Amino acid sequence: MAGTKAQRKKRQVITFIILMLLWEVGSESIQYSVLEETESGTFVANLTKDLGLRTGELAARGARVVFKGNRQHLQLDQKSGNLLLKEKLDREELCGDTDPCILHFQVLLKNPVQFVQGELQLRDVNDHAPEFLEQEILLKISESSHPGAAFPLKIAHDLDVGSNTVQNYKISTNTYFHLFTRNHSDGRKYPELVLDKALDREEQPELRLTLTALDGGSPPRTGTSQVLIIVLDINDNAPEFAQLVYEVQVSENSPVGSLVIAVSARDLDAGTYGELSYSFFQSLNQAIQVFEINTVTGEIRLKKMLDFEEIQSYRMEIEASDGGGLSGKCTVAIEVMDVNDNAPELIMSLLISEIPENTPDTVVAIFGISDPDSGDNGKMMCFIQDHLPFLLKLTVENFYTLITEGALDRERQAEYNITITVTDTGTPKLKTQRNITVRVSDVNDNAPVFTKTSYTFFIRENNSPAVHIGSVSATDADAGANAQVTYSLLPPQDPQLPLASLVSINADNGHLFALRALDFEALQAFEFLVGATDRGVPALSSQALVRVQVLDANDNSPFVLYPLQNGSAPCTELVPRAAEPGYLVSKVVAVDGDSGQNAWLSYQLLKATEPGLFGVWAHNGEVRTARLLSERDAAKQRLLLLVKDNGEPPRSASVTLHVLLVDGFSQPYLPLPEAAADAAQADPLTVYLVIALASVSSLFLFSVLAFIAVRLCRRSRASWVGGCSVPEGHLPGHLVDVSGTGTLSQSYQYEVCLSGGAGASEFKFLKPIVSNFLSDEAGRDSQENPNFRCNFGFN
Repeated sequence: MAGTKAQRKKRQVITFIILMLLWEVGSESIQYSVLEETESGTFVANLTKDLGLRTGELAARGARVVFKGNRQHLQLDQKSGNLLLKEKLDREELCGDTDPCILHFQVLLKNPVQFVQGELQLRDVNDHAPEFLEQEILLKISESSHPGAAFPLKIAHDLDVGSNTVQNYKISTNTYFHLFTRNHSDGRKYPELVLDKALDREEQPELRLTLTALDGGSPPRTGTSQVLIIVLDINDNAPEFAQLVYEVQVSENSPVGSLVIAVSARDLDAGTYGELSYSFFQSLNQAIQVFEINTVTGEIRLKKMLDFEEIQSYRMEIEASDGGGLSGKCTVAIEVMDVNDNAPELIMSLLISEIPENTPDTVVAIFGISDPDSGDNGKMMCFIQDHLPFLLKLTVENFYTLITEGALDRERQAEYNITITVTDTGTPKLKTQRNITVRVSDVNDNAPVFTKTSYTFFIRENNSPAVHIGSVSATDADAGANAQVTYSLLPPQDPQLPLASLVSINADNGHLFALRALDFEALQAFEFLVGATDRGVPALSSQALVRVQVLDANDNSPFVLYPLQNGSAPCTELVPRAAEPGYLVSKVVAVDGDSGQNAWLSYQLLKATEPGLFGVWAHNGEVRTARLLSERDAAKQRLLLLVKDNGEPPRSASVTLHVLLVDGFSQPYLPLPEAAADAAQADPLTVYLVIALASVSSLFLFSVLAFIAVRLCRRSRASWVGGCSVPEGHLPGHLVDVSGTGTLSQSYQYEVCLSGGAGASEFKFLKPIVSNFLSDEAGRDSQENPNFRCNFGFN
């Protein structure tokens, strides 16, 4: 509890300091005065001069004059700074009996916000004459009254105030009475008739005098009433009230006809002298219009609804008269109790419905609040909804400024609906609400954002120019021109890339187009940057990476690297007739400039001299014997092979392979072109001599080599007995499925190996060996393998 009290005291101190600061801000005030009933348009003052401002500053700062209740009694000429009367002002209508009559107003200035408190005092003019409520005043005086007895008379009413109200009373000349002007406790003047000599009802039963009321104007105004004095017989007991002063409180919402109070008096006389009659005496016209009294019972009731905001209290004189003309008087003081019957009022002085984003502490609205109730019923609280980026600041008394709390973000929320609530602290609480809509205007604070950081598009080669490749897309969270995105190609990072001749982009929608036909074999893929720029000021931009992948089309036929297919002598492969089935005759080596399945090559045998003698492996192009050779097989074999890719539609190439079947290496054969063979037929003796010489030489050489090979093989390790030294190792699989580089990925060497032994001679030819394998193992093989071998290399 102690901590809570300490916090409460601390908040009270802080609140007091804030209020003192705000009072200092709005403490500047100006006062003017003007006579009532002055013509509209009359000059009152010059605000520019009085406020110490420069000429034209009032117009530049949007000066406004605001009166309570939103009634405009003055008008401001912003150009000249003159303050003029807007209409004739009636002091009695605006202020009633209140003196001085002061009308409060505020002068509101913007940029920066400034409040100036002002007061306009209406000075009274003598425009109303005194007036009696009754044209004839009846006064009954007993003949037993002694000289010097005083008899108060009813007062005259004057709506003016100050010196212009009733100041004196006169009575017409007579021999029985003279008149004194007395002062009430509240300052009002009333007439009192004083008896100069005793009355004699038998001599003169009644007198008629003229009562005149004069005000203090110049010239004075007057009002008259007739005083009828009736001389009564002796009545020696006057009525007496139980209380000289009755005080009562009445709620302002009491219904018409409700009892306010009942006054009571008694008279000791009997008969008609003891019969009492109650009436209002010397009461204001305002009270008589609101209350009524029962002349018999003395009950005072309402005959009109009360309004605390108009009149807070009434004071009335009640007279009780008996039948003998004697009377007694008392005072009834009625206090009107306020009820919370007026909701607070909110008057908007400035409202800005659209504010830019990213601008903190921006003034949105300036307004004033008021409540005509009093006490707790007139205390007000002003607030807006929670969780809104706005603050209410109390600038001067009952004037608030609505400002932004920090910078607003249009992309987060573009519009705010603010409800300003003003509530009083009465019971029950009454409130007033005002809804305003504040729109947040856009500022270019967001760069375009691509839907992806990188894009990959595919296009098939040999495309037609201007074909659509794909689209990039960027969005901008701003609005209007700040959100309109323009696309462009950024300079490529690779200066060798001719981007301007490859693609173009539609600046409005981001569509990408190929400007010319692309060739996969020349350019498989390329990358570039695309920029997106908005149209804000300053413009913001972003970029994304675009990769274009060119898809291969089957536009290249296979190309045969071996056997060579040129105009020179055809390449003839030698196969011994003792070859076993599956003997490798040769290998067709081909490449395809395409990629993927377009470069997958397959091989097949279209035509052969001896069908069924040879076969080709479909996947690697190796030509092998399908069966044992016989003497009946022709020595010259011609094979027509087809190399076909896997594209759609497939492309192919054919190659011719010449095979010569030999019995042994003692029969050398040098292939010649057919044209040369035809020409040689003209001299067969020369041919025979050459063949015989070559055969003898070859036989001798072959015998020597065979003898050496047999001796070396017998001394070699068991793994080499009866065999031929052949490089071992796994051949890479991509020797068949070649790449699209247009060249062989590996070099090929073809080994010719001769071995000797117990059996017949054997001839092996065209075994592919990887070049790097040979280079790495050449030294070791030459040491481990004592056999003789010779290599023929084709690169």
